[in-house]
Amino acid sequence: MLQLTRSQLNTEIRACLTLALPLAGAQLAQAATGFADTVMMGLLGSEVLAAGGLGATTFQGCLLVSSSIVSAVSPIAASAFGAGKTQELGKIVRQGMGLAVLLSVPIVVLLAFSRPLFLWLGQEESVAVQSEAYLKAIVWGFPAGLGFAVLRHFVSALSEPRPVIVIMVCGTIFNIFGNYVLMFGKLGLPALGLAGIGYASSLSLWGMFVALLLYCRQPRYRKYGLFRDLYQFEGRLLRELLHIGIPLGILTAAEAGLFTVTTFLMGQLGTVTLAAHQIALQTAAITFMIPLGISFATTILVGQRMGQQDLRGARLAGFTGMGLGVVFMAAMALLFWTVPEAIVSLYLNVNDSGNREVVLLAGQLLGVAAMFQIVDGLQVTAVGALRGLKDTRIPMLIGLLAYWGMGLSCGYWLGLRLGYGGVGLWWGLAIGLAFAAGILTWRFRALTDQPWAPR
Repeated sequence: MLQLTRSQLNTEIRACLTLALPLAGAQLAQAATGFADTVMMGLLGSEVLAAGGLGATTFQGCLLVSSSIVSAVSPIAASAFGAGKTQELGKIVRQGMGLAVLLSVPIVVLLAFSRPLFLWLGQEESVAVQSEAYLKAIVWGFPAGLGFAVLRHFVSALSEPRPVIVIMVCGTIFNIFGNYVLMFGKLGLPALGLAGIGYASSLSLWGMFVALLLYCRQPRYRKYGLFRDLYQFEGRLLRELLHIGIPLGILTAAEAGLFTVTTFLMGQLGTVTLAAHQIALQTAAITFMIPLGISFATTILVGQRMGQQDLRGARLAGFTGMGLGVVFMAAMALLFWTVPEAIVSLYLNVNDSGNREVVLLAGQLLGVAAMFQIVDGLQVTAVGALRGLKDTRIPMLIGLLAYWGMGLSCGYWLGLRLGYGGVGLWWGLAIGLAFAAGILTWRFRALTDQPWAPR
């Protein structure tokens, strides 16, 4: 049993929050960019919104999975930093950048010529054409987005996350301004419509990457040798990045895929159900950004302690992160339970009788989402703690079993077979996430349940 004083616990909580708050803020800024893009697409009409939404979802999905793969830089760099291996850090970053390039090339080609794929998936010709135009504009920012992810995980591993949030907030503001200028042809520039939003996002991604790159060129970073031997291949490190990163990418794709399939199933139940689902899902996605930031911080702190051969400290950092994730999401769950109509009013006019069915169903889904929130906060921080131990393959299998084996099958059975509709589908999500949270927490406890003497 781990015995702690109040002072030790407070110190650990402060260390986690110092890292987590900037990282969570950065995730919120990223979510705000997507929200702003969607709103501004709507100004161009419903068909443009549909096409832009399809293109944006495709781009963000590819970037999310690829970023998860290069996030392997975080635990490896944190462990090297904890062990005082300064030169190793430069090698890790360089191989991470090489991996980002390798991932970017095929994805850029795929996205730039996406129209045949959209048509094959049954999209209308006009939507496919406009989506491809958007992707051809934004795709140039894909390598920069991945490069920024590598540098973001590097500076965070050094316990210096503040420049990340400053740069991302500035990037979000620039993106919104660029959308307006390029969409409508202001400042003497041509009006590019939907493609203008893509170009603005691409410029924003490059701006953030260059800004963080310049930050890393400060004299105090020279000891890490980030820009030394740029073309030197380190097979050992690249293999370690792939060994840790590929399962993370698969796990991210599995979780995102679960929500995508659930959305399609919601669509089969009618527009009221789908609209209510989108309200509840968008709300849950926003609150999820905070425990996601805590998860990244937990990875770094656990990795640093493992680099110092402090297994006791790694265990404490992991459970502190999980506790903070659960506490925050419990507070959000209380809001979902007590003021669902106030939340729905952010999206719809709740006094309009035409919206009444959606308002009522969205309130019911938010009630289920309250339980969903707590277990989601626990599972994502547990994944972060295990990532700090460089344990990703078994969590990947646990995630696949929980999300697709438990979550989707239970949701399908409850929602479509037993007739509980959208509420049943959401209970399936909650069951899958609860299963993942329990097993992942148990695994972290088992892996760190060792004698406390440093190894």
